[in-house]
Amino acid sequence: MIGGLGPLEVTILVGLFFVLFGAERLPKMANALGRSKGEFQKGLSDTSRTITDLEAGGRTPSQLLNERARAVGLDPAGMELDELERKTAALEALQSNGEE
Repeated sequence: MIGGLGPLEVTILVGLFFVLFGAERLPKMANALGRSKGEFQKGLSDTSRTITDLEAGGRTPSQLLNERARAVGLDPAGMELDELERKTAALEALQSNGEE
């Protein structure tokens, strides 16, 4: 049962669609429906990404990492991102252990 419809009702609806729109137009309509669903999903993911960026204050992940590094006393100039991440995490861990 689809949405409370029985098999007889679904058969009648499909038959009605064939009569109204014809056998040639139904695949085109299904294709258009699939494309619009894809566009909707793409827009939804773009919107959620924008919200995440707004929560970060519009800063990129590398900018946030540079701020974290400066907060623990590191100069991020000239360092690779993975090296900077490791050193920053280690210093943050040392600072949090020292505060306990």
